[in-house]
Amino acid sequence: MANDKVYIHEFIDIIGHNRAKYMHHMTANWVPVANRERNMLCYGVWGTVGSTGPWPQTVNMWELDGWHGLATNLEHELSHPSQQDPALAEWWAQAAHFRRGGIDRILVPAEWTRSIGELCADGVQGVGYAHELVTMPPGTSSDYLSALQDVGQPAVEAFGMQLVGAFAVAMCDDAECVVIWAFPDWQTWAGFEAAEHDDRLAAWRARQRTMDAAKRRMLMVDAPLSPLRIGRQPAESDRRPLDEI
Repeated sequence: MANDKVYIHEFIDIIGHNRAKYMHHMTANWVPVANRERNMLCYGVWGTVGSTGPWPQTVNMWELDGWHGLATNLEHELSHPSQQDPALAEWWAQAAHFRRGGIDRILVPAEWTRSIGELCADGVQGVGYAHELVTMPPGTSSDYLSALQDVGQPAVEAFGMQLVGAFAVAMCDDAECVVIWAFPDWQTWAGFEAAEHDDRLAAWRARQRTMDAAKRRMLMVDAPLSPLRIGRQPAESDRRPLDEI
């Protein structure tokens, strides 16, 4: 079944040593409300591996029912004079102690990319994840995703990696993609990185070069209550006092 969802992708900058508290506040304290009031599912919350990218930082992704679902979510949030849902004032105030800001993107999935419900049902998870931000000439993001499906996915998965999701970034002239891979252990990831110039990846490297695509890969690990880790959406029963995190 084709994936007709739309996703919000966030890079969130964390203040000091508060990443664990922020991730719990985002998953256990926010997700049940988002599920109930906004029909908004958590696709994932991850902590970035600082040796491979910015730190301290998290990556959050949210799954909505297409563009109209996203519009409904924004209308819910922004129809108030404060441009903030009054029911979440306390949540926002607490979150402000843990984060300082971030950068968001809207993602449109390749039609063959699985939803978070399908990923959980299939038992997809990893010890870690490789997050790729890919840039290419304007108007070619769909070409990149097609090449990924035909050439890139079989080549990369031959090294034990597993494709989690592939997305075109909206509102940027079809010039950017996000691709997420899972790996079952750290040695599998190391083997993949060490094989960057292996002949088994030659066709995929060549295809990317002909498309003038450049990617920046960093690593992430699941938050304790990230759906791919626990196989479900976080629930109110998962909540703990933040001073115990």
